[in-house]
Amino acid sequence: MSLTEPQIDDALIAAHGLKPDEYQRILDIIGRAPTFTELGIFSAMWNEHCSYKSSKKWLRTLHTMGPQVICGPGENAGVVDIGDGQALVFKMESHNHPSYIEPYQGAATGVGGILRDVFTMGARPIAAMNALSFGEPTHPKTRQLVAGVVEGIGGYGNCFGVPNVGGEVRFHRAYNGNCLVNAFAAGLADADKIFYSAASGVGMPVVYLGAKTGRDGVGGATMASAEFDDTIEEKRPTVQVGDPFTEKRLMEACLELMSSGAVISIQDMGAAGLTCSAVEMGDKGGLGIRLNLDAVPQRELNMTAYEMMLSESQERMLMVLRPEKEAKARAILDKWDLDFAIVGETIPEDRFLILHGNMVKADLPLSKLSSSAPEYDRPWVPTPVPLAEPATPRVDPIDALRALIGSPNHAHKAFVWEQYDHMVMGDTARAPGLGAGIVRVHGTDKALAFTCDVTPRYVKANPFEGGKQAVAEAYRNLIASGATPLAATDNLNFGNPEKPEIMGQFVGAIQGIGEACRALDFPIVSGNVSLYNETDGTGILPTPTIGGVGLIARPDRMIGRVVKDGDVAILIGTTHGHMGQSALLAELEHDETGDAPHVDLTEEKRHGAYILANHGFMHACTDLSDGGLALAAFELAEESGLGVTLTAHDIAHLYAEDQARYLIVCSLSQAELLLDAAKVDFIQAEVVGHFGGDAVTFGTSTAPLSDLSNLYRSAFEKAVT
Repeated sequence: MSLTEPQIDDALIAAHGLKPDEYQRILDIIGRAPTFTELGIFSAMWNEHCSYKSSKKWLRTLHTMGPQVICGPGENAGVVDIGDGQALVFKMESHNHPSYIEPYQGAATGVGGILRDVFTMGARPIAAMNALSFGEPTHPKTRQLVAGVVEGIGGYGNCFGVPNVGGEVRFHRAYNGNCLVNAFAAGLADADKIFYSAASGVGMPVVYLGAKTGRDGVGGATMASAEFDDTIEEKRPTVQVGDPFTEKRLMEACLELMSSGAVISIQDMGAAGLTCSAVEMGDKGGLGIRLNLDAVPQRELNMTAYEMMLSESQERMLMVLRPEKEAKARAILDKWDLDFAIVGETIPEDRFLILHGNMVKADLPLSKLSSSAPEYDRPWVPTPVPLAEPATPRVDPIDALRALIGSPNHAHKAFVWEQYDHMVMGDTARAPGLGAGIVRVHGTDKALAFTCDVTPRYVKANPFEGGKQAVAEAYRNLIASGATPLAATDNLNFGNPEKPEIMGQFVGAIQGIGEACRALDFPIVSGNVSLYNETDGTGILPTPTIGGVGLIARPDRMIGRVVKDGDVAILIGTTHGHMGQSALLAELEHDETGDAPHVDLTEEKRHGAYILANHGFMHACTDLSDGGLALAAFELAEESGLGVTLTAHDIAHLYAEDQARYLIVCSLSQAELLLDAAKVDFIQAEVVGHFGGDAVTFGTSTAPLSDLSNLYRSAFEKAVT
């Protein structure tokens, strides 16, 4: 590779994702033309992926505080108190563009990146989830994407050794040109031993840890901040390559370093690699950083300063070290067969000084790269609320069920999660596919519940109500497991924010999420924004995924999934018959018209409190969402191998998607107690059926459970293989 730096011109500036006014801002800040390396650094730090320049204004409005919150947004991950001196560290992040370009490595390194975000804070990962959105199964690229993404998630997570306990998978034509891969991870740490990224102390050594630096991923953050077009294949070199075995060693080394007292601050080298990690550490600590790139461990020859600063090679960390602990730290890294190199030091000046080959390659005011990045108040227009509501379809109730369970969107997802190791570490109490995933806190009586939820159809129709609903559904899924909801993380996936209608979707969803989190005492403590999810001007459905965590204080508070012959089905909440944007209409008639169901947050909180207060009378509980009562009842029946009879026969009552509803399964004697408790709390509750036999019966329509189960368990694999 030539060591001659290219001439900076309009084309090169544009290729770095910088607008003319942003480049002028750079000139004003440094008072001269930037070097090529400096241009790359500004590009990396000022792109959407790293700077949140289109979203910062609105993210500040979110509810992020609470007595359980130890650390909210702004660090590698959020931290909440789970009692007994323990903390849960968790976050969700996207790897959408890389996964579309190179499905296996894109998804694998998404898992690797989110795991590093967790153990960088001093936590040992205990659980993972993922939320995946693909195009139509008939699209020529979808099967390749599904196979590669699922294999990449399993390949990395299984080798690393963390249980994958939940998630969701959806298909829609809006994702044909831009799939979504949202990865979640959570870990446990001592509440008084959380590690942060802010550097402190002048003259402290800056240390590089982990794998060597290569050219993979150069420009990855900039690529992730742009739309796709017909040059997509040229972006393949921007996708990183992961090694889960190296990551496992890196985690063990980092946790050992932390326990040794050697670490002042530590930061994952994720998006924009060495650039972003060094700048964030310096900026948060109010310090400058001097780096000597000659000391950076490299796996390729003749790497330039530009390449080293922007490489997104995986399994790397940057640390500010206590000087007196250098020998001990070096010995730990040697033991784990990882690179350890002092590559710089903290300095008192507001300066980011990069040296390579005895030459200054960059000399910039460090604070201007992060805290002073551009911030935009993008023009936006509200999404018009649909006025017309769709007609309830005239269809046999069992045929309606077949339309849902025969679709890959609502069929059994064992094809996906059986490729993931969900039992590693031996603490998984509930496997994927059974509501919220549950992991025991090893050595205690506590357990933690995890879920991720969003209904993009709702958000497109009504961003405000759709945002509220995503939070409410995550809240309900935790409640239905017996968990007290603690906090959430978000992954906000949208199209091009420079389009006022797309920015309107974002603003509306943020407002809805914020209102729901405040009302439900369910703060957002971490997250990620992924914009420009478009191909040739066509955007995805707005997809603000909510990852929720909850605490089950004792084993007897966990609500099981045991359905017994003769058990009664009780519906909690009011059914108004809302069919707009329903799963049934989308699958049966390809109809995505009407408004999203509105969310009464007062009812959500009241009904959730009722479920938790009366959990001891329940054999099973599930929330009602896509597919309404009918799909929820079928899933519990199919899981138990028992038939189910629902007394309702009208489609609106069976398949409506009104919110704040749960389906409880209990014995006849327990039903009386639950109904009495509901009366006392002024909560709508009614017996809607029972479980038993070998058939599914809705009103007068019936079908063998075995036939429906075969369809349910085969439809997904048939669609994607």
